[in-house]
Amino acid sequence: MAAGSTAVEARSIEMIPPGERHGHPRGQFTLWFGANAQITAIVDGALAVVFGADAFWAIVGLLVGNVLGGVVMALHSAQGPRLGLPQMISSRAQFGVYGAVIPLVLVILMYIGFASTGTVLSGQAINLMLGVNVPAVGILIFGAATALLAILGYKYIHALGRIATVLGLAGFLYLTVAVFTRFDVTQVLFLKGFEWPTFLTAIALGAGWQLTFGPYVADYSRYLPQNTSERKTFWYTFAGSVGGAQWAMTLGALAGGLSAAHLGGDFLKNQVGYMGDLAGGGLIAIFIYLVIVTGKLTVNCLNAYGAFMCSVTISTAVNKRDSVSRTVRIVFIVAVITASVLVALFASKDFLNLFKNFVLLLLMVFTPWSIINLIDYYKISRDRLDIPALYNPAGRYGRWNVAALVSYGIGVVAQIPFLAQALYTGPVTHLLGGADISWIVGIAVTLAVYYPWAKATNRAPAETIYPVTATSARVETPAALS
Repeated sequence: MAAGSTAVEARSIEMIPPGERHGHPRGQFTLWFGANAQITAIVDGALAVVFGADAFWAIVGLLVGNVLGGVVMALHSAQGPRLGLPQMISSRAQFGVYGAVIPLVLVILMYIGFASTGTVLSGQAINLMLGVNVPAVGILIFGAATALLAILGYKYIHALGRIATVLGLAGFLYLTVAVFTRFDVTQVLFLKGFEWPTFLTAIALGAGWQLTFGPYVADYSRYLPQNTSERKTFWYTFAGSVGGAQWAMTLGALAGGLSAAHLGGDFLKNQVGYMGDLAGGGLIAIFIYLVIVTGKLTVNCLNAYGAFMCSVTISTAVNKRDSVSRTVRIVFIVAVITASVLVALFASKDFLNLFKNFVLLLLMVFTPWSIINLIDYYKISRDRLDIPALYNPAGRYGRWNVAALVSYGIGVVAQIPFLAQALYTGPVTHLLGGADISWIVGIAVTLAVYYPWAKATNRAPAETIYPVTATSARVETPAALS
């Protein structure tokens, strides 16, 4: 935070000056562990079982997906210290100042969607803690808490992540012990043989979960000193995100299997209450509800903060500003939280099915974006950016970058025949027995189209060009990951 600033974070979409850089990459572990060890990840893991996979193979598939998606997510995080920029501002180098708006609109919808599902579940936990049976009470309380912390910004979100990590470790350890001591988990393992369609769905659910962090993960590493090791940033982020998510999803897969075997209650009808009952009820259940609320508060703050950054990135593409006032910041965040609360209040009761399709749809639209961003950063521009040009439509990167936009469009469209969605199942998916491999196709096609095109039309400067207001000289580029 800028010197002399109030409690509210002063910086927005501009580059963080060297004099304001601080912290250690281990902070990425606590933030991302706390953001992933939470109830929605448990639901995501349960989905793999609810929609057909054996619990054991669901856990293995989720692990494969988390690792694959976590690598991509952590590669985005490693960009933060070097650039000091929000992720979606740096994406203007690939898509153009105006062109970056296209994926940004989808990102904002993603934030609101995830924030809404988190608000629904956290509202249930708050109501159970208070003994209230009016859904709106918990939803409104959680929405207000999210708005406050998101407005305060980076420093306080990291602090919340540390709290959520401590509570999450205690709560998840207790739940894990409870599951294995109260129930015979062998009753829900290896009930079905290995099936490719359901296994691939589990992989997609894990990968999709991780990839959705890509558009904003660097926003939380950009305050680290510029000479921070890319490797350390990568591994701390990867370990926190994958470790937290896989633990939660494993519990979810087991909970889904236990519920299907009519053990411990009905997870499908009451995900939050089921976890409290699983813990044994009483004061322990209250503690588990607190863990749920804290974990969801962490990730919902990330969603609200990220939506603010994306909204401002869109607006400043037109007015050419490189920062916004605190008042604008507050207005944007409150608007996003209000939208998510309204969606939560009127959410459909078919929560699990809608959530599964929501995650898989996000995987379809963000996989090509991630590939384009990472290929450019690590293989084309090699982290050399003209930072002032990112805020100028008439600058080096222009208004639109045809190579990126066309590659992105082709990468999305190429996935359609391979989709396995409730509203649409592609013809190739039928031939594959219902297996959804659309995201794998999206990676391959986008890479094949974009890499040679971007290499031939490389716009990167010979070395990074910094804003004239930068307070110190540039540093040596950290060792590359590749």
